[in-house]
Amino acid sequence: MDRARLLTRRHLLGLGAAATGALVVPGCSRGRSDEAAPDGPAKIATGNAGGVYDIYGSGLAKLATEQTGVSMTAVRTDGSVQNLKMLAAGTADIAFSLSDSALDAWEGAPGTAFGSGALRFSALARTYDNYVHVVVPTSSNIFELKHLAGRTVNLGPTSSGTRVVANRILQTAGIKVIPKSLGLEAAVKALAVGIEKPREGIAALIWSGGLPTEPILELQSTVGFRLIDIGSAAQELASRRFGGYVLSSIPPSVYKLSNAVPTLAVPNYLLARRGLSDPWAWWTVNTMFRRQAELREIHPEAGSLDSRSAIATMPIPLHPAAERWYKENHV
Repeated sequence: MDRARLLTRRHLLGLGAAATGALVVPGCSRGRSDEAAPDGPAKIATGNAGGVYDIYGSGLAKLATEQTGVSMTAVRTDGSVQNLKMLAAGTADIAFSLSDSALDAWEGAPGTAFGSGALRFSALARTYDNYVHVVVPTSSNIFELKHLAGRTVNLGPTSSGTRVVANRILQTAGIKVIPKSLGLEAAVKALAVGIEKPREGIAALIWSGGLPTEPILELQSTVGFRLIDIGSAAQELASRRFGGYVLSSIPPSVYKLSNAVPTLAVPNYLLARRGLSDPWAWWTVNTMFRRQAELREIHPEAGSLDSRSAIATMPIPLHPAAERWYKENHV
């Protein structure tokens, strides 16, 4: 799917796939100085404290402010669903979202948080992929997805993209749990508590995030944890249309595990509200690429941004100024 969409968008940009080789290496320049500066401040909706959206988004806001001389402020949120609603309401100018939630919003998909009507927004870039984590303590007696049945499991905040994909995984596997709606950092604490006090904590947490997700990584040096293989449910979901689910695995080196764990990957998009000014769209994309090395120091997932896949956001259209940036840089 990604390859077909990528080629289609390159065709629409009026350039061949071979042109991508001419892109100036990201990070080597801060961009041209004759692009107009934004005429007012902007807000970028990020995600849960400690998550990649939060860390990456805060770093991007800081560097975009330096680039333009105009303030971009990062706003923590519950995640994708809230972010999309903020874009629609005009309370955020730019926002991260998982591709499945973005597609639900774009189509006004029945049975979702956007079933009352389609939302309209544009894309700045496909950024990196999230990976579904099903986390249990090392000492847990949960070894398979089916062992979650009847247990207390954190599914993420109600307005998060994690909640969307967690529910779809459980529904696909035919599993009913006692759901909790904690943010990431609170869920990690509750998982540790649940080892000694099961009634006060949780047995497992489901999280959709980049690699590594720091609060989860830190668990390995305290209580220790394992990741549950969701391969069969992931395979079924990946065969559906839901907006870019891809079969993947989490490498053992990321969390000091004994082996790779099959899971589901979900692309992330950076999106813009309707009417976002051309300067903010252009400078945001420019900052992501031209200062990528600095952003990668803030979070490794910033290094996943790639000019060849960044334009693969269809059916969500690129913002005209973002499209212009890619054309200018021969994508």
